[in-house]
Amino acid sequence: MEEICRPPRHERWANLIAVTAVGALSGMTIFGRQAGDLQPGWLALDVAVGIVACGLIPVLGRYPVQGALAQAALAMLSPAATPPSTVGTLTVAQRRTVKTAALVAAAGVAGHLVQELWRPINGLDLGWYIVLDVAVHAALLGWGQWMQARRQLLNSLRERALRAENEQGRRVAEARMLERTKMAREMHDVLAHRLSLLATYAGALEYRPDSSPEKLAKAAGVIRTGVHQALEELREVISVLRDSEIDELPGGRPQPTFGDLAGLVAESRDAGAEIRYAESVTTPESLPPATGRTAYRVVQEGLTNARKHAAGHPVTLVVDGRPGESLRIELSNPSGNGVPLAPGSGTGLVGLTERVHLAGGTLDHGRAPDGRFRLEASLPWPA
Repeated sequence: MEEICRPPRHERWANLIAVTAVGALSGMTIFGRQAGDLQPGWLALDVAVGIVACGLIPVLGRYPVQGALAQAALAMLSPAATPPSTVGTLTVAQRRTVKTAALVAAAGVAGHLVQELWRPINGLDLGWYIVLDVAVHAALLGWGQWMQARRQLLNSLRERALRAENEQGRRVAEARMLERTKMAREMHDVLAHRLSLLATYAGALEYRPDSSPEKLAKAAGVIRTGVHQALEELREVISVLRDSEIDELPGGRPQPTFGDLAGLVAESRDAGAEIRYAESVTTPESLPPATGRTAYRVVQEGLTNARKHAAGHPVTLVVDGRPGESLRIELSNPSGNGVPLAPGSGTGLVGLTERVHLAGGTLDHGRAPDGRFRLEASLPWPA
């Protein structure tokens, strides 16, 4: 337990150096005061007071006020306590409030004043001694308070830097989470469309085993190609998790835009879907890329849900709009038998609604009075 209670090694060395340096100053003070008139009695007192006052220096680290007041009291007895007393006053000024430090400095002034009255310095007027005494302790008080304020400022700046670093880490974590949320949405949009096409072809193989070998081979080839494409798209989507932007997929392949809608419809038609597509869009090249990408995802999700829940039924797709108004998308199909062709997560339309709202548009979906399922989206199109 004794080893545990000892101060750190560097603190012990600092105390030893401080005691040695101040002790040397006390010795020089004693020598200066005794040089003119050597008196053994005063010398013994000065040496004893100097030793005790220097021995109180290590106490200042734990009890600065008590130690400084004890040194001020010893300064009344001998000038040998003057160097340790100034160290005590400076220590209190560095560590305590200005009120406490001022009281300790006043005690030091009083102690040295008593010393001067008792053992005056030859050739120095009492008035000048008081001025010097007050000036020195005021300087110690100001110096210590300045060092305390500087230390507090540095600690405050260090804490602010640490908080800023932690805040930056939190923002990075939130950005990563947002990026993964975007990627989950992209994964659903891309893979759900691709896998629903595969399910359509697989269903055709299952329910039409009497098809000609050429048709069976063609369907099997489409399935094989679709699986390969789905794996490539899955690999690309996952690899984007390492990137900071999702506007372009790895390998330089950009994400789909409004101009890819015709290809999306043709791909669904090749899978056997009957799609009645009507487009009336003025200057589609002026459509913002983000709006065009959102429109593509709306149509993709609508066609995917139509294949899942109403396979074999015709789908009607109407897209119209112009700059300065809005881009309107309406997709409808008869309600199916309630048995989906392929299982789904049930969150596609939820994520699609959020995507459209983030783009500043509106999305409405549900069963219309005529019994058809209708998906309607309106996206802003600035002039």
